[in-house]
Amino acid sequence: MSTAPSRGFQSVLAMFLRVIGLPGAARRLEGTHSAISERQRAAEERGFVLRVVQPGLAGLMDGSVSTLAPIFATAFITNVSFDAFRVGMATAVGAGISMAFAEGLSDNGALTGRGNPFARGGVTGVMTFIGGSLHTLPFLIPNIHAALYAAYIIVAIELVAIAAIRHRFFGTNWAVSIAQVVGGGALVFAAAVIFGAA
Repeated sequence: MSTAPSRGFQSVLAMFLRVIGLPGAARRLEGTHSAISERQRAAEERGFVLRVVQPGLAGLMDGSVSTLAPIFATAFITNVSFDAFRVGMATAVGAGISMAFAEGLSDNGALTGRGNPFARGGVTGVMTFIGGSLHTLPFLIPNIHAALYAAYIIVAIELVAIAAIRHRFFGTNWAVSIAQVVGGGALVFAAAVIFGAA
């Protein structure tokens, strides 16, 4: 008896995937294994990268890097974990909203083929919030030193994840990607140290 609602949900989800320009994902969800050409498969992969991966990666990078300075500067200045948590969550939410609008309003998809601007904006905004909030959560730990060490570890994991996505979908060399991502994060963290010690 649970098959009908499940199929109904799958149909709705498949329709949504088609609307946002992901027909390959919709076919896989429906279990449709129709023969398609390599050219069509490559076009669908490219569409997925342009409409989901690229805006999601932009959001994850922005959220993971741009929020470091206010969060860690607050932690260094106040030595109060919960203050850093509140600033971090406010920054993550603000950055998510800002990036969603920036992505959605910058390109309507008609000229570039990057798909629905609302979908791209939503992906970017959500990923920005996730990137900013993950290294904020450790500041729920009352001990500021333990919170900082946990946040350092999460930031390192985030930066490696970004490098892995760039390597997987954009063919960026591992070493180059790590150097670029860690370099950007180090610059922002240096700003947090400078302002936090001022």
